[in-house]
Amino acid sequence: MSAPIFDELVGQEEVVGLLDAAVTAGQAVLAGLGGDTSSMTHSWLFTGPPGSGRSVAARALAAALQCPKGGCDACGACHTARGGTHADVRFVVPDGLSIGVGEMRSLVTRAQSAPTQGRWQILLIEDADRLTEAAGNALLKSIEEPPSRTVFLLCAPSVDDVLVTIRSRCRVVALRQPPASAIARLLVERDGIDPEVADTMASVAQGHVGRARRLARDSEARARRAAVLGVPRQLTGVGACFDAADALITAAETEAEASTTELAGREKADLETALGKGGSGKGASKAARGTAGLVKDLEKRQKSRLTRAQRDALDRALVDLAAFYRDVLVTRFGARVPLVHTDLAAASRAASGAFSAESVVRRIDAILRCREAIDKNVRPRIAVETLMLHLWRG
Repeated sequence: MSAPIFDELVGQEEVVGLLDAAVTAGQAVLAGLGGDTSSMTHSWLFTGPPGSGRSVAARALAAALQCPKGGCDACGACHTARGGTHADVRFVVPDGLSIGVGEMRSLVTRAQSAPTQGRWQILLIEDADRLTEAAGNALLKSIEEPPSRTVFLLCAPSVDDVLVTIRSRCRVVALRQPPASAIARLLVERDGIDPEVADTMASVAQGHVGRARRLARDSEARARRAAVLGVPRQLTGVGACFDAADALITAAETEAEASTTELAGREKADLETALGKGGSGKGASKAARGTAGLVKDLEKRQKSRLTRAQRDALDRALVDLAAFYRDVLVTRFGARVPLVHTDLAAASRAASGAFSAESVVRRIDAILRCREAIDKNVRPRIAVETLMLHLWRG
């Protein structure tokens, strides 16, 4: 029986078993009991496709290591460790497109200290693939000789996205894309989603648990997805291509703003409170002086985070488009595999009769090239406009 803290890891039974063993070994290390402690290591690398739950697994392990019961999911240690408020668990989630060396050096310095409240000092980097080379080298020095009660948890899409010198010193935990049936079951049992809606959203999310939940619960998110998947039918000429590109960019910007606005507002309110907004008297006036720089730094981080969120939202839209054309091929050849966009089966049939197989493959290739171009910092609007022209011409 696995620890309750790992229940959210959908379709990852082997990973759960590995993490359970690590927590047990970690408890033995702290208790000085000896025995087989080989399951516990100070450096972990969680890999897997988007939505597979690599950051969920890392957060769950952090909580289980801090929990006196090994991950009960009910105590204060579990809740604060997973929620990001535990004094000895530091989450590194890049606001921008990369994690710089300055930030990493300060985090590594903190990781060298002994835990103040918990059982371990834990540094969790959710996007280790965004480390600059200098930042990676700064982290490497600490991973090579970690303090006895410090644990590093890194997350990345694949081992190839992390410096070879870092991954060679980590225990790699490979998560797989969870099956749609497991995601649907989670949506029904935990979120109370209608089974039919859960099945559809689990399929269209392509193994991404968080996106499946968002689509199932947010009608605006479903509307944005429908607009993206309506693009192939709108490409009737050059002008329509530019209109479609604008609509796709706008949809990505809207989704990014929806996902970051609440956090940005909360951060600004917390900073203003800390700086004494609303206070009066000499003390408040003195505290208010010289705070413009802090507010400016926060706004800069928030702008960088928004840019990253827009890129991520646009990439998800492109993946949805590629999956639609994949469904067209599946329908055309009668392949015995399930459709991704099961709710658009009629549109897939219509497109399979209108497009040749070769042109569909070219369209998928154009989408993949567009993703690569954006990843290489080509302006998203230019890349998407070029894509739309390729999709129209076939």
